[in-house]
Amino acid sequence: MGFSFAVSLPADPCAPPAVSAPPPVSSGGKHAPSPGGGTHGRLLRAVGAISLFTLLSRILGFVRDMIIARVLGAGMGADAFFVAQKLPNFLRRLFAEGAFSAAFVPVFSDYAQKEGEEGARQAREMVNAVFTTLSLILLGLMVVMQLAMPLIVMIEAPGFQMQDPAKFNLTVELSRVTLPFIFFVSLTALAAGVLNTYHHFAAPALAPCLLNLAIIAAGLWLSPRMDEPAMGLAWGLLLGGALQLLLQLPPLAKRGFHLRLLWRPDHPAIRRILTIMAPALLGVSVAQISFLIDIFIASWLPEGSISYLYYADRVMELPLGLVGVAMGAAILPALSAHASRGDMASLRHDLDFALRMVTFINLPAAVGLIVLRDPVIQLLFQRGAFGPDAARLTADALLAFSLGLIGYSAVKVLAPAFYALKEIRIPVRIAIVSLAATIVMNLLFMIPLKHVGLALSTALASYLNMILLIRQLKIRTGFTPGRRYLVTLGKSLTACIVMGGALLGGIELFWRNDLTMLQQTLVLLPLTACGALLYFAVAWLIRMEEIRALPGLFSRKRQGVGAKAGE
Repeated sequence: MGFSFAVSLPADPCAPPAVSAPPPVSSGGKHAPSPGGGTHGRLLRAVGAISLFTLLSRILGFVRDMIIARVLGAGMGADAFFVAQKLPNFLRRLFAEGAFSAAFVPVFSDYAQKEGEEGARQAREMVNAVFTTLSLILLGLMVVMQLAMPLIVMIEAPGFQMQDPAKFNLTVELSRVTLPFIFFVSLTALAAGVLNTYHHFAAPALAPCLLNLAIIAAGLWLSPRMDEPAMGLAWGLLLGGALQLLLQLPPLAKRGFHLRLLWRPDHPAIRRILTIMAPALLGVSVAQISFLIDIFIASWLPEGSISYLYYADRVMELPLGLVGVAMGAAILPALSAHASRGDMASLRHDLDFALRMVTFINLPAAVGLIVLRDPVIQLLFQRGAFGPDAARLTADALLAFSLGLIGYSAVKVLAPAFYALKEIRIPVRIAIVSLAATIVMNLLFMIPLKHVGLALSTALASYLNMILLIRQLKIRTGFTPGRRYLVTLGKSLTACIVMGGALLGGIELFWRNDLTMLQQTLVLLPLTACGALLYFAVAWLIRMEEIRALPGLFSRKRQGVGAKAGE
């Protein structure tokens, strides 16, 4: 939904203990023991593992974007490169993290719960049949799209062709290089779905680090040696996709899964996946159509608009990825297990806990980004070809994006409930409503606010998406954010007010636009750390339940964190 965040297909204190997700299958067909502890303890440990590697990936991502900004700035090459990334990312939402994962994980979860050697054999056969079919579909799609690339780019960014033919031609060339990325990232998503089901989150979460390292290496070594620097970055993106897939293979093999060709298009699992995936594909397609509409509109805005939105999006992805996306990835196996047993009480209980945790952590993150937006953008990007005007316009976009952080995060948590329930048609209808609202807001905001209007439309539409998802979950499962969520929201706002005031005072006292990069770092990092400590200190003083659960992000004890937090 909106420019950066697609519409996702995304309390009961007396709920019984949660049922664990299926245990791993070894190569010998035996089930390895599942991790101990309550659901909330396992959930938080999974989020902690994902968040740790996500933090590393985001740090590398910022290094990558600093290099891109230094090499390309916010001009023609940057706009062309960012648009060229959008096509494989569009397809990734369809064939990787989006519709495919939504359908694959619940179906595979059923196979993974089967016991004995026969159950292990069926799980391996299912994975290889899906791997073969998915690979052939992707290869055929890539051949067709390579031939039709000029037409695709013309539809995607018509303003390029009419206003700057050189930019249009460069975008076509870059898109042809980056397109095969979708093949590697889709197979990576399949592998990650298997590993996450067995509570192995490290390799899937670490994979983006390899992607960032490949692009960094390309920016430092390959781009300076090419006539068009953006082309070096495109090749780095493709290499990074291949490395992501290779990283998943050893942990898959350790669990008895070796990706091999198995032509079984009539396999029951494929039919089930397609049945679930069809409406999910429509829902994700609607979301990505909204995404492409924003690119379409941005291509008519002043040069650099797409780049401003991209850089602001990258900053926004740090808190979203660390908490919202990590929580969504970690909670899907648990919700699938609850749904398969008809245990709606545990499903509601886990949803409420996850929603409170992402609000508790991401609300101060949103306030921090709003208050510190100018220093953050200046420190990360303002150098080389990326000047003060580009930094200011990017900071404006970051302000608008930050307003929607709670909505984005909530959708990432609520969406897996529909995947687990195998009710994808509901999010499809919600996606269509959200798309219509986004288009209307884009048209209303783009003239007075230009690129900031697109970011603001994204933020506002995220809350519409969240509200509609909650409404439908209440109808289907009885879930609704209750008194405990409102208490969390109110107390978090109180702590954020204290933190935000302190950050504003710190900026007034210590920040100047003429600081060197080292001086900027020495001001911004301690200021950010002090703001976070102040927020958690206030949260502790006003006795927020969620702060007692935070140690569970890194705890390896068998006791569930939820139990310790009074869940």
